[in-house]
Amino acid sequence: MDYKKIGLTVGIEIHQELATQHKLFCACPPRLSDREPDYTFMRKLRPSQSELGEVDPAALFEFLKGKTIVYQGDNDTNCLVEMDEEPPGPLDSEAVDITLIFSLMTEATPVDEIHVMRKTVVDGSNTGGFQRTAVVSLGGEIEAMNKKYRLEQIAIEEDAARKISEENDIITYRLDRLGIPLIEITTAPEMHTPEETKVVASRIGSILRATGRVRRGLGTIRQDVNVSIKGGEIIEIKGVQDLGILDTVVEYEALRQSSLIEIAKILKERRVHTGSLTKEIVDVSMIFEQTKSKILKNAINKGGVILAVKLPGFKGLTGKEISPDRRLGTELSDHAKFMGNVKGIFHTDELPGYSISEKETQSLIEFMRAGEDDAIVIVADEEEKCKAALIAVVDRALQAIKGVPAETRAANPDGTTRFTRPRPGAARMYPETDVKPVQVTSERLEKLNEVLPEMPETKLKRLQKQYSLNEKLAKQIVDSDYLELFEELASKGIPTTLMAVTLTEDLTKLRRDGVPVETLDDQRLRNVFKLISEGAALKESLPDILTWLAKNPNKTAKEALNALELNLISHLELLEIVKKTVESNSQLIKDRGSRAKGTLMGFIMRDVRGRADASEVNKILEEALKEKLAD
Repeated sequence: MDYKKIGLTVGIEIHQELATQHKLFCACPPRLSDREPDYTFMRKLRPSQSELGEVDPAALFEFLKGKTIVYQGDNDTNCLVEMDEEPPGPLDSEAVDITLIFSLMTEATPVDEIHVMRKTVVDGSNTGGFQRTAVVSLGGEIEAMNKKYRLEQIAIEEDAARKISEENDIITYRLDRLGIPLIEITTAPEMHTPEETKVVASRIGSILRATGRVRRGLGTIRQDVNVSIKGGEIIEIKGVQDLGILDTVVEYEALRQSSLIEIAKILKERRVHTGSLTKEIVDVSMIFEQTKSKILKNAINKGGVILAVKLPGFKGLTGKEISPDRRLGTELSDHAKFMGNVKGIFHTDELPGYSISEKETQSLIEFMRAGEDDAIVIVADEEEKCKAALIAVVDRALQAIKGVPAETRAANPDGTTRFTRPRPGAARMYPETDVKPVQVTSERLEKLNEVLPEMPETKLKRLQKQYSLNEKLAKQIVDSDYLELFEELASKGIPTTLMAVTLTEDLTKLRRDGVPVETLDDQRLRNVFKLISEGAALKESLPDILTWLAKNPNKTAKEALNALELNLISHLELLEIVKKTVESNSQLIKDRGSRAKGTLMGFIMRDVRGRADASEVNKILEEALKEKLAD
């Protein structure tokens, strides 16, 4: 796509968990629990009016879903603050310092006094119906691609509860993550290509890691992106956890918005306007009384109905692809699912199909009196659900006439996005009266300035020189989550190149292969490298040991050696193995002479791989072969 021509504009909000001793507003430890909860309780959250009597549209949308929220808690990671049964404590001083350090590293201007605000959130992720957040600094900039990008603000806020499941009208959350400190960095909307967006986000991430005070692992950093093009609206895409797909998310969203604007132009050419669409919902159950479609048949057998609505001028457009594997019909379906709690919709651009016959489709078109440019949408479920779903379909179709609706979307693993709720308004923020403001004194800033960590580029040069790493490995370590561990172990004499390769390339490969490397904490990695440094294991066996430990999180490195049978064999044992191999292959040696060495080496290494050093095997074999040939 010509991104300049379509006027692509992108801003990023990065949320990173901070590595503190306590949560943001209480003394609970900021860690996730892996055991059964100690208690559960249920709530229903409702939006409140702002001081001007307004209700935030996003909060109202969540409330209208009618969800019941179940919370799971445990005594190790939660207290009454997370349950919203006790006022929050003061802002965690450590979290504030880390946020100020990042602010100073990016030349932002800290505020004189930090005031905590409440941000209305009634999706269940916060027990009180709001998230606490506070601006810590304004402005600032980062450099990437030989260009400076402005930051708008840097804030500190509490992380949300962890969603466990969602079934029908019940959502279950775990409270362990609620309250973990987050830093939020908001950039100015100055990125204009997908690649630029990814590079800027990566640069911010590298500065965050350079502080040495951020948590690592899947889910500890999340990117929200605001994307718009000429003639469209700002779309907020939340929850991009994998930086690797950030450029794809932006690319697909730009394509989606361009396609929606094209659809709006076609509808205008067909003279479709907002008055063309009505919410006249029709019962068409009788058409499908003998249907072979299991979905429709099951709905009727359970006492449900099949309802339909006509979308004048939409023929060929509901089935139009707007981004990979996403069509306008998918957008209509997303809204129907949210508002009607139905499993999906059918539209005539995809019929006949899904065991709905040509005859049934034609009967539907005739019964609905659809013209040659009209589309029809049908839903099968309980009557009230169907009505709510089809009203949502018409509302989304009305938005299609205008082009790109302002909304909040969530990222899918493949880089496409899905509708979640309308964009929030200005009525969602109000002061938090239970937390005292925190003064940011000049003395505090002076002390933090004295201990500012190295910037990533300075650290990169130092690592190359200090640890004799090539530029590629040094950059991989700086950009990884293991820099602090690397330097700690390097000071203890662990081979630096081996560590750099293992902690970046090997772990990345294992993760791609589906190995749960997130279970390998620093202490377990220390123990693995200790085996290597003490000569208890060979470096070639590292991937196997790490894989076994990742899949057996409660086991030790030594137990991994035993289970994998990777304990080193003695010199005498190795001599015996080589001797037997040479003797049992006398004819091969007679036929090929010294050229048999490669084949014999393969035989031996097949038996001792991971338990003996290849160079030692080679040396012993060479001597044994000489003796055999001398005979």
